[in-house]
Amino acid sequence: MRWFRRGAGKEQQTDSTAARALVDDVRDRYGAHLHNPFRSQAAACAAQLAGADEDGLLAAAILLHQFADDAHRDISTQLGHLVDRSNYRPQWRHPRGGPRWNLFVLPARLHPYVHVSAAATVLGEQAKNAVRATAPVPLLAHVFEILDLTVIGWEFARVRPDTDLAGLAHRLIGTARDLRAAMSDEPPLPDPVRELMRRNNTIDVYDPQAPHVVGHFNPGKEMREALLA
Repeated sequence: MRWFRRGAGKEQQTDSTAARALVDDVRDRYGAHLHNPFRSQAAACAAQLAGADEDGLLAAAILLHQFADDAHRDISTQLGHLVDRSNYRPQWRHPRGGPRWNLFVLPARLHPYVHVSAAATVLGEQAKNAVRATAPVPLLAHVFEILDLTVIGWEFARVRPDTDLAGLAHRLIGTARDLRAAMSDEPPLPDPVRELMRRNNTIDVYDPQAPHVVGHFNPGKEMREALLA
């Protein structure tokens, strides 16, 4: 996988041997196979990526790319046709029901609450450098794509909206905001985001280890405040 973008006379490459090695390392070092809380793993993974300078940004972009590609491939295979990855919602609104939501067990062994959250954190916190080091348009598209699938989890696929899931959605919204703000030309918002911004639904957020509600999350309101400012 190599993406190239020309701008201001400079060619940008979003892949490197060091970045690939870093992706392999964090894939093995963190994940569901460990007993550490997802949040602490994500923080450690983000710190490792951030400490690798530009290679860390490239690795973070690769992580999101691999995760989004894996999810799209899995859903398309389940349904027997190539799915429009800019808007997954019609697939779950089918009268016969939607596909399985397999984001915890995709082949690349990247966990949404660990690797995706860490990658999104680094790219958001270093958004200005990220848009120079990577191809920002496909990168932002992956952020929105994963955000769409994250919200679909609790809306249609009966994934429990705990603090890990809501935290991932919150992180992706913030990263989308920061990347768009750092780009010279902000791409239009995708249809799923516009649909959610028209709503004002608040969901209960649960403790990951207990049955009680610990907070509330209004994704439409948060998206409006972050992406329409």
